[in-house]
Amino acid sequence: MKVAILLLALLGYAMADCNNMQRLKVKQQWSQAYGTGHHRAEVSLALWKAILAQVPEAKDLFKRVNGDDIKSPEFTAHIIRVMGGLDIAISLLDNKAELDAELAHLKTQHFDRHIPNAYFDAFKNALGEVIPATLGRCYDEAAWSTCFDVIANGIKQ
Repeated sequence: MKVAILLLALLGYAMADCNNMQRLKVKQQWSQAYGTGHHRAEVSLALWKAILAQVPEAKDLFKRVNGDDIKSPEFTAHIIRVMGGLDIAISLLDNKAELDAELAHLKTQHFDRHIPNAYFDAFKNALGEVIPATLGRCYDEAAWSTCFDVIANGIKQ
């Protein structure tokens, strides 16, 4: 019984970490889902629609970028910048030193803008809707969950 409990605990610990295989899988799946060109704008808009459906009051954070009209050029430019930050973080998942530096940079930006930590949960949930809709059955929920937590926890206050 003690051995079974220990094995379950070790399994839970291993699954709670974003291991090297999961990091590479998320990078590959992100590249496929995020794509290039206009597809990036479409994925970005879908993600932000999902975020704002969960936390409509988040629009208040985006007044300076015309958050009342999520299809406006100002808001589109903003979401592309945010997605660029996510793209960089995902591309650095397998390079700890550079990832830590990027997350420290993003943390200061989010701190300055007073982004509540709960919004990271909404972002994660939105990714969990949009990415599998793009990838289909190849989506690895466990890898995305644990690896996004690495990114979010590096940015949260």
